[in-house]
Amino acid sequence: MKRKMEVSELIFKIVAYFFLIVFALMCVYPFLYAIGSAFSSQAANEAGDVILWPVEPQTAAFVYVMTNAQFWIAYANTLFTTIIGTAWSLFYSILGAYALSKKRIMGRHGWNFFLVFTMWFNAGVVATYLNYQATGEVFATLFAGSTNMFEIDLKWLVVIAMGMNATNIILLRNAFEGVPAEIEEAARIDGATEMQVLTKVYLPMSKATIATVALFFGISRWNGYFWAQKVMGTSTSLDGGGQPYSWPVQVYIRDFINKYTSLVTTYDPDTNKIFDDEVVSRNGVVYSMVICSVIPILIIYPFIQKYFAKGVNMGGVKE
Repeated sequence: MKRKMEVSELIFKIVAYFFLIVFALMCVYPFLYAIGSAFSSQAANEAGDVILWPVEPQTAAFVYVMTNAQFWIAYANTLFTTIIGTAWSLFYSILGAYALSKKRIMGRHGWNFFLVFTMWFNAGVVATYLNYQATGEVFATLFAGSTNMFEIDLKWLVVIAMGMNATNIILLRNAFEGVPAEIEEAARIDGATEMQVLTKVYLPMSKATIATVALFFGISRWNGYFWAQKVMGTSTSLDGGGQPYSWPVQVYIRDFINKYTSLVTTYDPDTNKIFDDEVVSRNGVVYSMVICSVIPILIIYPFIQKYFAKGVNMGGVKE
């Protein structure tokens, strides 16, 4: 028999659904606005006439992005740093979390303290940059016979030197600690080595947390802009631009905004004109780039979302 809903419960559900719908619309609107701006004229964008739908529709900006070789080179760089960087970060995070989850490891509490300590106190921007710079110089010495880090491909510096995240290691550690010790003991009795215990027992039983951590790493790599821009420079940097061919797509978009639009800086059409005519909307080009850069996350996220709540719950709660 279906239970009759009380008035207070009905009111609560109506209010909850109302705020949920409003919040969902607030999340979707920026993407819809970007689509509308991408297919609107430059005059409509500058006048602020675009609210949701395209005004004075045109496709020239989107065609420009589709045929812009430099944009797709930057896109490929982002795919590289995201895929290789996520795999690298997962590799050593899993190994570190597995070691820290073992009570028999010497100095376990000390190592865990130092890991958590990095979450409480941050070295700061200057110290972090100097650390990355020193790491780049070491790579240049090893692989290029020079101390100038701009003589190596800085995509590898972004992949290797910028992959640490204490929170993700703690999530994995807690998930590993939740694996029953009896299963590990049974595996060792059957002759399993340490690596086989990790790959055959712990990883399969922690798939949800691993998928969640991979999602965290992947999104942070894909959206990563600040340190990539600081390390590689832009076209207005004092070093002459660093390595434009190694820029991820976020750095390329920001550089485009600074040089060719009035979204952040004052645009001077006499010195920064990149189009032969004004048919192509400069702001429309930026929004078209943003749409293209968001598509992979929109495609991948639904397939990993089912692991998200379960993975955070397993890794974030310690019994």
